[in-house]
Amino acid sequence: MGDMDDIRSSTEEDMAMESAILQYLLAIHPVQVTVAELIRELADDPAPFAQRDAVERGVRDLAGAGLVHRSNDLVLPSRAALRFDELIGS
Repeated sequence: MGDMDDIRSSTEEDMAMESAILQYLLAIHPVQVTVAELIRELADDPAPFAQRDAVERGVRDLAGAGLVHRSNDLVLPSRAALRFDELIGS
């Protein structure tokens, strides 16, 4: 039973990081940031490996879902994410 709680907890942590990344990118748009800058903004200073990895995974997963674009090291919200942000009135 403990393993299932760990999986659920990890999934929730990943979702929270993805949410934080997307909210940050939407808030600063049209400014473009690098993954390293995202890590500095969203993780502790200095960021331990687990936090750096969480940000990198979050960017990867958001890109896979079509919510962010990644061009080399730059990360920016996709047009779909920007439109959704407009619709919900953030």
